[in-house]
Parts: sequence; structure tokens; C-alpha cells
Amino acid sequence: MIRAIYPGSFDPVTFGHMDIIQRSAKLVDELIVGVLNNRAKSPSFTIEERVEMLREVTSGIPNVEITAFQGLSVDFARDCKANVMVRGLRAVTDFDYELQLAQTNKIMCPQVDTMFLTTSLEYAYLSSTTVREVAAYGGDITRFVPSVVVEKVKTKMRKLEKENAI
Repeated sequence: MIRAIYPGSFDPVTFGHMDIIQRSAKLVDELIVGVLNNRAKSPSFTIEERVEMLREVTSGIPNVEITAFQGLSVDFARDCKANVMVRGLRAVTDFDYELQLAQTNKIMCPQVDTMFLTTSLEYAYLSSTTVREVAAYGGDITRFVPSVVVEKVKTKMRKLEKENAI
């Protein structure tokens, strides 16, 4: 059985993330999407909100499970008894960073292999940061995130705007 993890911040989940989730779920028996609770970052959405969004948008994919984690992705893989870590690549700059990370992870946990999937061309430009920035200025994000996420992002941006106006 091939059990894989796909770790990330997903702040918020985008069509690019969904592309990687859908494609990798077809290649493995079980895919655990790990939502990183990174203390070094200040995400717009709480860990609970990000987990819930992902559960909503992946509910139709039977072999996908969503869970939160903190710490190193390689430790998360070990804890999940996963033998594959899925990573998405948008550009050459992603590859340099991800290759170094994969090699480090292989030294730390030799039983976990990293599987790189290039993002489909239609999403190669897309990032959660871009989505948040466009939304913060009132732009249309319907081409970037699943429909259930659109209103959540807009609501969050309005809330953050009010908090920052004080």
C-alpha cells in the first residue's frame, strides 16, 4: 500500500493545491493532506479554518484525509507511516528549494521518498499569497480558489481590514 502525505500551509487552498491533491490521489492508495501549523508564520486563517476548508473541497475524493500537524514534514510522514511525500512545483525556483529539502528529508528519514508533481500550466502562476493580495484589494478570486473558499476569503479579508483600521 502506498500512503503519501502532501504537507503545506494552504492559507487558503487554491486550484493549484487542488490540482496536486486530485492528481496525487490517483497515484497513491491513501493521501494525507497535512495542514502545517507553522509558528514562524502568521497565517490569515486559523489551522482549524484551513483544515475545514480542505475537508470541504476534498470531500468527493475518497482516499484523501485532512489533518493538522506542526513540526517537520518528514516527522509528520513518519508519524503517518507514509512512504511518499508529495510536493508541487510551479517553477524552476521551486525546484531548487524543493530538491534541497527532499535530499535533507531523505537523510533524516530514508524510507520516505519525495514525489514531485509539476502544477498544471493553468495554475503555474498561482499561490495563496497572490490570492490573499488580490482579495485584500477587492479583486475577483473566483478563478483562483474553489467556490466554497471564495466567500470565506472575502469574509476573512473584511475582518482583517476592520482589525487593522482600529
